[in-house]
Amino acid sequence: MKKILPALLLICGSVATANAQLLPGFEIGLKGALNFSKFKSDGKYFNSDNKAGYQAGLYGRVGVLGFHVQPEIYITGKNTTVKTEGGETTDVKFTSVDIPVLLGKRFGLGPIGARIQTGPIFSFKVDDKQDKAIANLDPNSYKKTNTAWAFGVGADVSSLRVDLRYEMGLNKVNDSQANPKINMWSIGLGYRLFSL
Repeated sequence: MKKILPALLLICGSVATANAQLLPGFEIGLKGALNFSKFKSDGKYFNSDNKAGYQAGLYGRVGVLGFHVQPEIYITGKNTTVKTEGGETTDVKFTSVDIPVLLGKRFGLGPIGARIQTGPIFSFKVDDKQDKAIANLDPNSYKKTNTAWAFGVGADVSSLRVDLRYEMGLNKVNDSQANPKINMWSIGLGYRLFSL
């Protein structure tokens, strides 16, 4: 009897945890991230160096059967340095409101799990700054909206959320001849505030 009781408790706990993963769930939390962005151009118009930026905002997650949809909204600062073949350089800075809508799959039971996610990111420019005009990059031609596609992995440990993502720009951010797109890496930390 002494051996059966712990085994029954372990089985009941495992079933309860598995059911929690299978049932619909909802959560809201805070998110912050450090990002590194650069321009990619059509052809060899210029090179771009990664520079650090930031993200700060909120995320939500609705999940069932281990799958989830994770909409987010945050303010993003994106920075890069651009250098032409002729040696001209300029710093470019963006501030935008970004709205990812990610589809993901969670692996693991209970408070510890790993995730994979992918989905579109809709970006709405709030401000842009370019130190000076250089060949093939007009500071007055930045678009107000952009779209990217995100690929990421993450981990959940109790209420903490950790994410590593790559964002691939889908459209040009400037109407100049170089047709630059923004590609970005980010590493983020989130905290669940509320869940059902």
